Amino acid sequence: MSEAEKNTEEVWQEKISETPIEKEEIKEQAPEIVPEPESDITELIPEKTKTQEFIEFFRDLIIILVVVLIIRTYLVAPFQISWSSMETSYHDKEFILVNKFSYANAFSLAVGDPDRWDVVIFKPHASNWKEYYIKRVIWMPWETIKFKDWEVYVKKIWSDKFIKLNEDYLSPVNKWKTFLPFDVKETEFTVPKWEYFLMGDNRNNSSDSRSCFMSCSITGSSHFIKRFDIVWRVFIDFWYFNIFKYNEYSREFEWLGKFKWESKPRFFDTPKTWEYKELN
Repeated sequence: MSEAEKNTEEVWQEKISETPIEKEEIKEQAPEIVPEPESDITELIPEKTKTQEFIEFFRDLIIILVVVLIIRTYLVAPFQISWSSMETSYHDKEFILVNKFSYANAFSLAVGDPDRWDVVIFKPHASNWKEYYIKRVIWMPWETIKFKDWEVYVKKIWSDKFIKLNEDYLSPVNKWKTFLPFDVKETEFTVPKWEYFLMGDNRNNSSDSRSCFMSCSITGSSHFIKRFDIVWRVFIDFWYFNIFKYNEYSREFEWLGKFKWESKPRFFDTPKTWEYKELN
């Protein structure tokens, strides 16, 4: 075979080797993919019995009750006001949420102390049928109070002059109507250490520090409330509505579906925003 024929045969063999493999041949050479059998793991999970379901439900219920109890005991709690001594800032039968942590007492130590103008819940130890009162903190420890011409004055610590308080948060009926009971002869009081002088916003109808929360003629009564008898601070003000609102004209109850707001919900927008700027 000549040299030219050899070269021609080699070129022809190279072209044959570069010829693509037919699709059928590729299919034959490709490995066959076999799908894996479906897992039977769902069949391995046993169904819960009625007893197990009841135990889980009871466990969840206990957890919820414990959480609610902790919140109710140490953080916040709902209350309903049962008197009009704080009108018109807070209304009779109005629902409030109190903050139990602000003034919490632990091992004779206080988390925080009441501030002037705080609306607080406290134990006056003056009534056998009413354990808690709601009033406003007006005077702080060591301050001197004076009542004159139906108005209130305060002399702060290290000061030698009385300052008249501007109490614009009071309703028009109660403005300039802060008087002392007839059986109280003093007009000036100095608040002892760790004690406070509290009054209601409804000055015409409030049993507060002016009257020793009941009567100053009772043995052991006091104008002041000790720090550890002030237990909670008003946190959120809700509302009160009466479904069976009494109609004074027809002397009948309105239709069941017509309830009337006795006070609009205010939530955080309470009279707590007031400040005695004259004391700054």
